[in-house]
Formats: sequence, C-alpha cells, structure tokens
Amino acid sequence: MKTAVLAACGVILAAQPVWADCAEDKLKISGDFGQATFSIEIADDPQERAQGLMFVEDMPTFDGMLFIYERPQSVSFWMKNTLIPLDMLFASPEGEILRIQENAIPGDLTPIPGGSGVQMVLEINGGLSARLGIAEGDVMQHPSFGRDAILPCEEKTDS
Repeated sequence: MKTAVLAACGVILAAQPVWADCAEDKLKISGDFGQATFSIEIADDPQERAQGLMFVEDMPTFDGMLFIYERPQSVSFWMKNTLIPLDMLFASPEGEILRIQENAIPGDLTPIPGGSGVQMVLEINGGLSARLGIAEGDVMQHPSFGRDAILPCEEKTDS
C-alpha cells in the first residue's frame, strides 16, 4: 500500500543508476525513501533570491525554487510576503541535505537559519518533505552541484 501511495505522489522506487541526465529545470532527491523529481525555477542572483516565492498563491505539488549561492556560506531565510507554507531544504556544495525547515509559516518575519556550509536551498510545498520521507543526509542532484557532487550528472560525450 505504501508503495502505491508513494508512486501516486511521483516518487520513483525502482532501482536506478546513481547518475542521470540532468536538466536545469529539474532537481532530483534520492534517499532511503526512494527518489523524487521536482520541476524548479532557479534563483541565482541577489534580486532573484530576494524575490524568491513571494506573492505565489499556489504551487503545483512537485514544483519548487532552487536558490544558488556563489560559495558555501551561512544563510537565513524568512517568509515575508510569502503566501503559502514552504519546506526549505538546505544543501552542501556536494548536494547533501544538511537541514530541513518544515512548514515555514506564510508571512512570518522570524529568521530561519540554514546553518553554515550551505550553497543551495530548495523551497518546496510545506509538509511535502515529511510526506515523502525526505530527511537530512539525503542527496540532491542538479547540474549546479558540479563535478564534486555526491550524485553527479552524467557527462555528455560527443561520438
């Protein structure tokens, strides 16, 4: 029954290679729960990161936003002008999820620290990480993590 529920949520439980073709608009998370793929928007400059998901009234279940920083650092988020609850997944430069903030409260101005060594932050719908079983220590896969990623993207070779 649990497998059917997870399959209905879009989680892939079948054995898959560690690497895969990656796309800028997709992010995969792998862990003991299986694997989930999200359609994402990128926020990789100060203006885009400041805007984030403010004023978004609803978001499809497997959509999100990936915040990319130039280097690992301490980051802190808040929910100013954010209308929907969000989960924030703070990741290392290698793609390991270091911390998860579940169900951040819309409009709350309380800082949400991600800790140190964070280079990427994925925001997804509130409660989804718990529903899927995503946990600290799970791994993200996206081209932005580069060659040193725990789950690197497949390199294309020309024949």
